[in-house]
Amino acid sequence: MSQKYITGLDIGSNNIKVVVGELKKDGRLAVIRAMKFPSAGMRRGTIDDLAAMTRSLNQVFGELRQISKDVLKNIFLNIGGHDINIQSSRGMVAVSRSDYEIHQEDIDRALQGAQAVNLKGNNRMVVHSITKEFVVDGVGNIANPLGMIGNRLEVHSLIVDAFGPNVKNLTKCVEMAGANIGGLIFGPFAASRSVLSKNQKDLGVAVIDIGANTTSLCVYDENKLLHTAVFPVGSGNITNDLAIGLRTSPEAAETVKLSFGSAVARGTSGRESIDLKKIDPAAKGPVTRKFIAEIIESRLAEIFEFVNNELKLVSRAGQLPAGIVLVGGGSKLPGIVELAKDELKLPAQIGIPETSSVEIASGELNLQVEDPGFAGAMGLLEWGFDRTGGGRESASSFWKRLINYLVP
Repeated sequence: MSQKYITGLDIGSNNIKVVVGELKKDGRLAVIRAMKFPSAGMRRGTIDDLAAMTRSLNQVFGELRQISKDVLKNIFLNIGGHDINIQSSRGMVAVSRSDYEIHQEDIDRALQGAQAVNLKGNNRMVVHSITKEFVVDGVGNIANPLGMIGNRLEVHSLIVDAFGPNVKNLTKCVEMAGANIGGLIFGPFAASRSVLSKNQKDLGVAVIDIGANTTSLCVYDENKLLHTAVFPVGSGNITNDLAIGLRTSPEAAETVKLSFGSAVARGTSGRESIDLKKIDPAAKGPVTRKFIAEIIESRLAEIFEFVNNELKLVSRAGQLPAGIVLVGGGSKLPGIVELAKDELKLPAQIGIPETSSVEIASGELNLQVEDPGFAGAMGLLEWGFDRTGGGRESASSFWKRLINYLVP
């Protein structure tokens, strides 16, 4: 039985974002709803309060049930956190046929060999096995070797694994709140799916997803995933820095960041003062906008330093023609593109989810989803649409197939 709805559920530490798609008779996907809710019970991509997260999801799913109870039958869910591990792997097999033509079973054996990796620590589970390239008799950069002639077939993969109990806690919360999971996707992959074009991936590009407690990086080159990483710092750290620097509450610091913040101190007025008492009665005295910007810039510069160090590991520092694409709630700070260009010595832009391949019910809804904060949720929706073959496969059968394919 095919599914009528696909739902992208992006659970973050501060917010939960949802995008609901309806499958049309002509096979197209129509976005019919986009929503944002406050999140509780999650920190740095992992659940630290099961009851609080379940309450948050109950609120979200209560709203979704008003659309249709079927909306909860095919949820595509993000996973993240600083405990994600990424490693390269290779699988190699001898071509089995006497005529040396590569068949699908040869490819499957090579892929299985690449998944037979030693996971670093107990209770780890493979989430993704991403094929970077196939190699036939030493000739690489092959996207699909099916039908080619050769003696030896290799596959080079990236294996993404996570701490199993954290993943199970997240899925337990979603299921306890009454939803069925259609698939798990590493958050940065989902965001990349919604904002990057094939041309950008061909040229070389990096996506930086700035969340509340973590920042994620994905690097692409020659239309292949080259590298990915997660850093345990995000826009919430900027809020904490402001709370300490301004001697005010985190809530007031968040308001200051959103209302008066800038990612670049240079050019920000040193004379314009903000009366903090209007935001937090317990605060002491005025503060200049330049001082606020200096605090924000310092933390963002640290995040971009983490990014640049990872780019150096794969020899792409200053060497990505399509530059940097910034997504996530933290990417909305004024001046962040300018700072990214200065710190990383690369072109930079804000990533807006591409919506040309889907139908959108209204202009207001289009404005909601064309937001860098919704890049993850839109990517989850599109990823789910890709993986279910436009709704021709049920969530349960897809889930079983996904587990069989990804877990060694």
